[in-house]
Amino acid sequence: MSANPPGPRNVGILIIGAGFSGLGAAITLQKDGYTDFLVLERGDDVGGTWRVNTYPGAACDVPSHLYSYSFAPNRTWTRSYSKQPEIEAYIQQVARRHRVLDRHRFGCEVDEVRWNAQEARWHVSTSAGVFTANFVVSAVGPLTEPALPDIDGLDEFEGEIFHTARWNHDFDLTGKRVAVIGTGASAIQVVPELAKTVRQLDVYQRTAPWVLPRLDRDYTAADRLAFAHVPGYQRLVRCAMYLSKELIGFALTYAPKMLVPVQKLAKPHRARDCRSPAARQSHPALADRL
Repeated sequence: MSANPPGPRNVGILIIGAGFSGLGAAITLQKDGYTDFLVLERGDDVGGTWRVNTYPGAACDVPSHLYSYSFAPNRTWTRSYSKQPEIEAYIQQVARRHRVLDRHRFGCEVDEVRWNAQEARWHVSTSAGVFTANFVVSAVGPLTEPALPDIDGLDEFEGEIFHTARWNHDFDLTGKRVAVIGTGASAIQVVPELAKTVRQLDVYQRTAPWVLPRLDRDYTAADRLAFAHVPGYQRLVRCAMYLSKELIGFALTYAPKMLVPVQKLAKPHRARDCRSPAARQSHPALADRL
């Protein structure tokens, strides 16, 4: 990580956030010949979501080769769905390789962005003072901000409470009774890890999600050699992943009937992993959707 530059205070383009989006914007601007830009980041390094979310089991639910920059393929991914430390290290490596860290100002939290019509410029108030810019690019990610549920009595609970986006690594959950609220991507990752050490684990859900085989695996030495040395192989794999995800997106948006095969895959998977018929039918939404 580079030290914060002394300025500038007045720039052509300000980018807010140094996660995947902000870093990608900075690298692209530099490639296109722009030099008058600055990235404002409230944290102490690039990484965004992958710098903040460090809960047990944190990983990406998008395949590694797809969840990376097209202009910066990573031939050393160790598994098909990478975990948080590997993704964060990848982002840091890309930032160093493309030499844009000197255009980042870390420890700088943005408080307000206001358009000044008389000057025809943006005024951006931050913890480090006011910046002005012709253009502002918002690369603020939503997954770094905890969203605690509005539950009566939550503020009176005397036990330990923390969000996956603010995991308390100093609190040992071994042998404790633990409740997890929510069954989104973070819960799907953290619950199996907690189940290994806690005494009792209860999971509360509002809407039952689809549960499918993840097909996650370690990449073999042969896989990594092929990614590194077979021309076009990694790009072909990435393209296939992209097309499959786009097809699912199209089905979800325009043609739900295309997902019938997915439903047929989900039902036997549920039966294998949850062998109790009573448990499978205990949540009405689950019974309706699967």
